[in-house]
Amino acid sequence: MAGPTTAQRGGSKSKNSKSAARSGPSRPGGRAPRGGGSPRLRLPRRRLLAWTACAVLLGGAAGWALYGSSWLRATHVDVSGVRVLTADEVREAAAVPLGDPLVSVDTDAIAGRLRERLPRIGSVTVERSWPRGIDLKVVERQPRAIVEKSGKYIEIDGSGVRFATVDHAPQGVPRLLVEPEDSSSLRRFGPPRLEREGVRVAEALPPALRLDARAIRVRSYDSITLELTGGRTVVWGSGERGDAKARTLTALLKAARGADHFDVSAPSAPAASGS
Repeated sequence: MAGPTTAQRGGSKSKNSKSAARSGPSRPGGRAPRGGGSPRLRLPRRRLLAWTACAVLLGGAAGWALYGSSWLRATHVDVSGVRVLTADEVREAAAVPLGDPLVSVDTDAIAGRLRERLPRIGSVTVERSWPRGIDLKVVERQPRAIVEKSGKYIEIDGSGVRFATVDHAPQGVPRLLVEPEDSSSLRRFGPPRLEREGVRVAEALPPALRLDARAIRVRSYDSITLELTGGRTVVWGSGERGDAKARTLTALLKAARGADHFDVSAPSAPAASGS
C-alpha cells in the first residue's frame, strides 16, 4: 500500500501545530498551578503580613514601656543655676507630677508655673532626663538698680522689671531716684517711663563702673546724673547712646583722676572739672 502523500503529511503537521498552540507551552511536571495564582506573588504578601504583625507588637511594647512601665516614671527633679533662690523653692514652685510617666510630663506647663510663681526667674529650661528625671536649668534675673520703699528695696533688672523685694540693699547695685524737677516732664513721660530711662543708664554701665555707682538720679528724660564713690558726679543727659557714654566716661576717669565732676551728655565732647 502506498504511503501518505505530501499534502496529507503537511495537513497532519498543521493540525499538530494548531493543537500545540492551543495547549500552550508544557510545564515542568506537567501540572498547572492551582488557583491560578503565582508563588512569586504569594511570598512577599506573607512577608508583609509578618512585618506588620511585628510592627504592631513592637508598637504595643513601646507604648507599654513609656506609659505602663514603672521604669520610665518621673521620680526626681534636678535643679541647676540658682544663686539667690534655693533648689527646694524651685522644686516646690515647679510642682512636677512625680510618679507620672516621664513621656507625659508637660514641660511647658512646668516652665510656665516657675515664671509665674518665682518672678526672680528670668528664663528656665525644662528637660526630661531619661529614664526617671526632670532637669530644671534656671537663669535668675540680675538687679541693675534698686528702689527704696518703706524701708525695703525693690530689685529691678536691666529690662525694667521689678522682680523682688528684699530687706537689705544688694551690694554693687545703684539706687534709683526718680525726682522730676517740673510737672511738664511728668505729664509727658510719667514716673514709670523715667524709671525705665534710669534703668537704661544702669544697664549701659560696664561692671567696673556699676560697682562705683551709688545712685542714679533722674530729674527728667534728658537730665540724668550718676553719683559715684568718692563724691564724684557724672552728667549723663538722656539714656540715649549709653554705650558711647560709658566708653567715654571710662576713658575720662583714667585721664582726669583728680576730677570730681564729669560730663558725658555729649560723648564726642566730654568734660571734667574739680580738684
